[in-house]
Amino acid sequence: MSAQLPIRRLGTSGLEVSAIGLGCMGLSFGYGPETSKEDAIKLLCKAFELGVTFFDTAEAYGPFANEALLGEALAPFRDQVVIATKFGFKNGKTDLGLDSSPQNIRNVTEAALKRLKTDRIDLLYQHRVDPVVPIEDVAGTVKELIKEGKVKYFGMSEAGVESIRRAHVVQPVTVLQSEYSLWWREPEKEVFPTLEELGIGFVPFSPLGRGFLTGTINANTKFDPTDFRNIVPRFNEENRKANQIVVEKLREFAKKKQVTPAQIALAWVLAQKPWIVPIPGTTKIHRLEENLKAAQIILTKADLQEIEDVFSTIEVQGARYPQHLQQRVGK
Repeated sequence: MSAQLPIRRLGTSGLEVSAIGLGCMGLSFGYGPETSKEDAIKLLCKAFELGVTFFDTAEAYGPFANEALLGEALAPFRDQVVIATKFGFKNGKTDLGLDSSPQNIRNVTEAALKRLKTDRIDLLYQHRVDPVVPIEDVAGTVKELIKEGKVKYFGMSEAGVESIRRAHVVQPVTVLQSEYSLWWREPEKEVFPTLEELGIGFVPFSPLGRGFLTGTINANTKFDPTDFRNIVPRFNEENRKANQIVVEKLREFAKKKQVTPAQIALAWVLAQKPWIVPIPGTTKIHRLEENLKAAQIILTKADLQEIEDVFSTIEVQGARYPQHLQQRVGK
């Protein structure tokens, strides 16, 4: 490994990873056409070379294509990285609804082990809480998989406080993954105090606001027809226009620090708690390099107060999910 990122511990479980991980979804799914295999492998290898040891995927990304991609790209240094994947959708397809039945969890795990070319999954997340399956049964199944050596740690994604507490009694939850950034701070209210109390780490996805906080998206941006952001209320043209104020303020602050808006957005997330590890995604090596440099930026108390003072007066426009997807979060 030619570069070194600071290491962070996710909660009290002993799981240690690079302070910034890599969200891999966008290489195969969600944000327009998938990246060519050759370019995707180059990016994943470059991330490792730059010190990233934490890679996030899911069976639903593709479906299946993303896990297979990581399996191939990370094979040469498998024992030096932490791979997180997820179960929880019928046949791995988000549009078919949820399935966290014990049998499905087992099936997904076996299939993921093959695709990831590995004998264990470092961190296995429930992708969304399934209202039909008691969370105790989910946690119990993962507990068995941990005993069998197929999984090392249990995580939950977008779960609410009650589900986290109930699951944690059966099998300690190592990590909660949810959206969190300068323009989506909901987890601070109830989730953070619960995680702190139980010793659970936090992995924010979309720490750059699905790209918006980089300053590269405006009211005139046209997304690919297959891009998920086309159905996100926060990204409709009117709201993008209204929310430009967020980027302008970020840009002003970044200019004073002689860094980029994306780097400030990530440094801010890192400064919130020592047990937070953001996983920004990208398909471009220069963006990857830019993002990882955020780990070197130290924001002082005065800096953080200034950001707080400015951003607390801005009301971000638009919901972060369309209604049908919003129903799946915070359960």
